[in-house]
Amino acid sequence: MLATSLIGLREGLEAALVVGILVAYLTRVGRRDVLPQLWAGIGLAIALALGIGAVLTFGAYALTFQAQELIGGILSLLTVAMVTWMIFWMQRTARTMKRSLEGEVERALAAGGLWAIVIIGFVSVAREGIETTLLLWSMVQSVAGAPDALVGALAGIAASVLLGWLLARGMVRIDLRIFFGWTGAFLVVVAAGILAYAVHDLQEAAALPGPFTTLAPIDAATGAVATGWSAFPFGWAFDVTGAIPPGSTLATLLQATVGFMPQMTWLQVVAWALYVGIVGTAFVRGLRRRPTRSAVDAPSSADRHPSAPEPQGAR
Repeated sequence: MLATSLIGLREGLEAALVVGILVAYLTRVGRRDVLPQLWAGIGLAIALALGIGAVLTFGAYALTFQAQELIGGILSLLTVAMVTWMIFWMQRTARTMKRSLEGEVERALAAGGLWAIVIIGFVSVAREGIETTLLLWSMVQSVAGAPDALVGALAGIAASVLLGWLLARGMVRIDLRIFFGWTGAFLVVVAAGILAYAVHDLQEAAALPGPFTTLAPIDAATGAVATGWSAFPFGWAFDVTGAIPPGSTLATLLQATVGFMPQMTWLQVVAWALYVGIVGTAFVRGLRRRPTRSAVDAPSSADRHPSAPEPQGAR
């Protein structure tokens, strides 16, 4: 619940800020008449995300175990790629997000295309919805306690909607640059864990060499797959299932937050370390390039009332 609630909070707040910017701009320019089209696009985006989640959840039941593992591994890789892209996209474009969204709406209104407003609402929320769906699905597949994970995600999304509304009303102050910085770092670690689990799925499907294939090194003394340095690169890196039983609270917490599993292969460990080292370093370097303005131009009281002073709800 902890991990998925944080994900729901971050991803939901991104979507809430985008929606707030669009609604505030249409209100400011006196075009509240096109708000139904905007909400229609947002509704379609939410429906798409829910539909993808339903297909991923129920569509795999008719597949063989190997096919399920193969598809799960590929979708987890897709999730990692999308999350990575979104982390750096937010870091790079957050300063100009408000200006870009308002420009898109202005061009759509000038052209008189009401369907364009629907598309803007759809695209603006769909990318967040699809990313959230894939991310949560990958996490639920990799850890036990799916109902708790979904409850945590819904709680985080609900909190993000409330926080986005409070920001839009100027009733709360939050340094969004710091918020997205910390949650972005958390997502880097989460994505590394999903990557490690994707490698495990692909190894079980025999798409990658590992302990489940004929390339696995065998311990001569026990006849089992070797563990430790002698097992590199296709055996088990470590096995601490005796100290941390799989499915235990500690194991679930570690796997949901940092991607740690009580028994991991060398390919999993290497993939996790490389991802954190490369992506984490690039992310930290991006944070050090301090923006000249706030991390996200959140909707403000000035958007709703042109004569109002500049807000202080988001910095």
